[in-house]
Formats: sequence, structure tokens, C-alpha cells
Amino acid sequence: MAWKYPEEYDVIVVGAGHAGCEAAHAAAKMGARTLLLTMNISSCGQMSCNPAVGGIGKGHMVREIDALGGIMGKLTDRSGIQFRMLNTKKGPAVQAPRAQADKTRYNAAMKGYLEGVPNLFLKQATVEELIVIDNQIHGVASKEGIAYHAKAVIITSGTFLRGLIHVGHVNFSGGRAGDPPSMGLSASLERIGVRLGRLKTGTPVRIHRRSIDFSHTEEQPGEEGVRFSFDEQLPRLPQVSCYITHTTPETHAVIRENLHRSPLYSGKITGVGPRYCPSIEDKVVRFAGKDRHQLFLEPEGLDSEEIYVNGISSSLPFDVQYAFLRTVPALKSVEIMRPGYAIEYDYVLSGQISHSLESLAIRGLFFAGQINGTTGYEEAAAQGIMAGINACYAIRGEPALILKRSEAYIAIMIDDLVTKGVDEPYRMFTSRAEYRLLLPQSNADLRLRGYGVKAGLISRQQAERLQEKKAAIAKETERFKRVHKHMEGKVSSLAQLLSRPEITYARLLELFPDEVRDYGEETNEQIAFLLKYAGYIEREEAEAKRLSNVEGTRIPKDFDFSRVTGLRTEARLRLEQVRPDNLGVASRIPGITPADISVLMIALARPPKA
Repeated sequence: MAWKYPEEYDVIVVGAGHAGCEAAHAAAKMGARTLLLTMNISSCGQMSCNPAVGGIGKGHMVREIDALGGIMGKLTDRSGIQFRMLNTKKGPAVQAPRAQADKTRYNAAMKGYLEGVPNLFLKQATVEELIVIDNQIHGVASKEGIAYHAKAVIITSGTFLRGLIHVGHVNFSGGRAGDPPSMGLSASLERIGVRLGRLKTGTPVRIHRRSIDFSHTEEQPGEEGVRFSFDEQLPRLPQVSCYITHTTPETHAVIRENLHRSPLYSGKITGVGPRYCPSIEDKVVRFAGKDRHQLFLEPEGLDSEEIYVNGISSSLPFDVQYAFLRTVPALKSVEIMRPGYAIEYDYVLSGQISHSLESLAIRGLFFAGQINGTTGYEEAAAQGIMAGINACYAIRGEPALILKRSEAYIAIMIDDLVTKGVDEPYRMFTSRAEYRLLLPQSNADLRLRGYGVKAGLISRQQAERLQEKKAAIAKETERFKRVHKHMEGKVSSLAQLLSRPEITYARLLELFPDEVRDYGEETNEQIAFLLKYAGYIEREEAEAKRLSNVEGTRIPKDFDFSRVTGLRTEARLRLEQVRPDNLGVASRIPGITPADISVLMIALARPPKA
């Protein structure tokens, strides 16, 4: 019998990875008495794989997290050792920030930051049991024999649920290399009716810097002026370069000769891996005609000689990893410090959570991060902040925050998880968005900061700066249409000049300093963006508004789909499984046809029977 901890909490967060840290921070900032439980209190926000944040789609979500009042962007800015803006030669919708972080400093910054948050209590414990009474969560019990009680619980267990690590034919239990797995929590989830599946992810080798021949690499320096947070502009840490090299035909030959020793191809691994981030074994098999693959040599920290070899994730035996790495000219004398490995873990099968990330079966129980089938720090953190916000709203009896697909990449991810489900680890891409031009990373604060203000995650000063920025943008976009100037023998408005591909806001400042004001890079960028792409933005906004009529048709939580005349059996079963909040969500469920939506729309329009 577990000893009941004398103090009770509003929210308990299980796991202090990127999802757990954001969830706990959001809940505590919203005024909830929050307990963050983790197996190792020194590992808050640990970067188990590459110490990098951002990228295409992912960088968009980190900016959105920051806009809502989260912490990933701020801590990345504080601990980043290389920053770049990706896709700068393409349109603004697909440009995204990426940073290489110092993993030790990021981890320390996260722990220190959370320790200073009022209402947030960190404790080291291994959660093995959920306390559920009458389909309502009441708390958790730990391996150490302590029961902690709360009104809501958020599970953010990452890869720890029955984690199994593979290096060749050797496998052993672990949540990640060097840490034990969580075994009891999976069994507890199954006892309360949660259906679990297995997924797999992997990580590459780490090598010693001194063993690299940099004469066979291409240097990739960082860039100035790239950041994630809309609020902080702190001094940078010393900046470093990354380096690019390539595998060779000899590398691929060694891998092919040893495929029978790969747990992925011998059947030892049963979990499904991420298709968009394949192992080097997968690359060699799937792209047989390609004679080389790009590798990125990325530093893990300023005080570490470890280099992360991005692009060569593998679960082959150590001796094979050693052999194939030495076929790369830059790595002919390589010293492996940590071998690559694959890890299998439990996740919650699709169809068991709502858009608020709350369990459909157990009230007050929320899931966030890799347990929902995603991969990546950014996807996890985005779910974490939403679970933290919605757990607080649920406790208060207030409506959940459900973002629209036209408002945020976070919304797209959650909607995909709920309506489409996953059959492989889910990764965010800009191609998943129907309204990419409405969702550039640069305007995340304009789109989402209001929700952070309402939740209490954004300060009054931050809110005031946002209003000033909005006012300046609105004022200048209208004024630029009215002010006309002579240029190249022709009279054009400033808006018309700015719409030219070769004209930037900075160029207008040079040409017409008396008429064009410098509001700072971010505000200037938004004025230029709105005027350059005005026609395209208007079309996407009109389409989003048209579809919002469908999104606005709510489906009651207790709606009985079995009583809808004319609804196909397959459609009824899928609708009952997902329990969509509105017709828009219902329309995106695989297997639901436009005819099903028409039938459902008619049924919803009928007055309820007395």
C-alpha cells in the first residue's frame, strides 16, 4: 500500500523531457499547483539525440510555442552554439530557423529555469501506477511507494515505456542509453484500458573531434540575427561551425555485407520506425542506386569533444559501425565515443485522445509527446504546452484551447494525430499545411500570442509590445498604399514598390528615409510580407474562412452516431472511435466521405428529440 503524500496538487506531469517540461511550466504559470515527477531530476529537457532545435516545420512550431508563452525557444537562444535560417532562397512560408545547442547547457538551463517557477515542484520518482476511480484520474503511485494525488495527470514518458535498446543482435532494456526504462507504467495503462503499440527510433554514433580529418569536409558556418524567442535578445554563446561530408560506395558495401546482422532486417525489431528519418541501413537498401549520402558533423557542446554524425543513424553491431565509418575519407581514423542504437518503446494507439490531448476514456488524464506517436523534441514540446494549458482549463471547467489548422502548425499536428492517426513516428513538415502562407514562422506571435495572454502565460509587458507591433503593421500597410514616389521614371505607391521581387524593406529605407520608418527587423519583415503577398494571403484567408463554417458546426460530446439514418456502418464506427468535436474534424477522418458529412450535417440540423 503506497503512502499518501500529505500535499495534493492540481496537475501532475510524469516525465521531464521536452513535452513534460513545457506542460509543467504552462500549468504552473497558469496558477495550478503542479508536480513534475521524473526518474532522474538531473535530466530535465535532456537532448537524447541530436542537440539541435528547429528546422523546416519544426522551427515553425518552436516559434509558436514561444508565442504561446513556452520556454523551448528562449532556452535554445540561451544555449545555441550555431544558428541558421533554412530555405532562405525560397518563399517566407517555408523558411525556418534551426540551431545547434550545447546539450549540457540546455539541460542545465532547463532545470534551473523550472526550479525557479512559482507553483512548480520537481521530485524524483518512478511512476508505476495510475490512480483511477470511476473513469476519473486521481493521481499516481511511484515505485518508491508514494501516492501523489491530483485533479489532472499528464503522461509524457517519451521512449521510456518498456524501452528496448538494440545494438546489433545485443538488446537490453533502457529508456535511452544509460537510463533505465519505465516498465510498470505500461502495465498500469493497459489495466485501465489504454491500448498500446510499439514504435522505433534510432540515433547515430558520437565520435571524437580529434579523429576527424577536416580537410575532407565542407565547413558550414552559422548566421547572425537568427533567433527563436520573440522576447529575449541575450548575448550569444561563442558560435561554432558544423561540417559536411559523405558516405562512399565502400561504406555502402560494408553495410550491405552485414545487413543480416541488423536487428532491423533480422526481425528482432518489431516496432515501426520513422520513414522520413531512416537508418543508414534503410538508406542503402531503399536508395540502392545512390553511391553516397550526406553526413553532417555537428558539435554537441562548447566544452565537449563529442561530434554527432547526423545522417547515419544505425543499429548495426559496434564492429560494423566502426568498419563502415572508416570508409569515409574524413573519418578514416575515427574514434567512436558512443555507438548508434535503435530503441523500441510503447505508445498510445490512435483513436484514444481528443483534440485537447485528454483521454477519451479517463477524465483528467492527458498524453503528450512521443507517447502519442510523434518523433522529435519540437513535436513533443508543442504537445506539452497544449496539454498543460488544457489540463488547467479542464480543472477550471473552462473550454479547451483547440487551435485551428489555419492558425498553427501545432493545430495541424494534433488534428492529424487525432483524426488520421499514426502508423509510423509522426514528424512535422510544412507540406502538411493547407494554408502555409498564413503560417510563416515570422508571424507566430501575431497569430497565437493572444491565446497566451488569455491563459496567463504572457506578461502585460509582452502583450503591450504585441499591440504596438500590430498597430504599427496595420498603420504602415495602409499608409504604404497611399504614399507615392517617383522611381525609374514612374510613379508608384510604396506598396507597389515593395511588391517587386528585388525590393526589400531595407532597400526602401535606403531610398526613401523620410517616408519609410525602421520599426525593427521583425515588424519591418511583416509589413513587407503582407504587401508582397497580399493577393495570395487574401485567397488563403478566404478559403480558410469558407471552411471555418464547417469547422464551426459543433458535434455534441454525447451525440449518438448510431441513430443517424443513412450513415454507413464504416463511417459510424470511425466517428464513434474518434468522437470529433465538429464537422471539419469529422471530414478529415480517413474513410469518411463527403456523402457521410452531408448526412451528418442534416442530422445535426434537426432539433433534438424531447
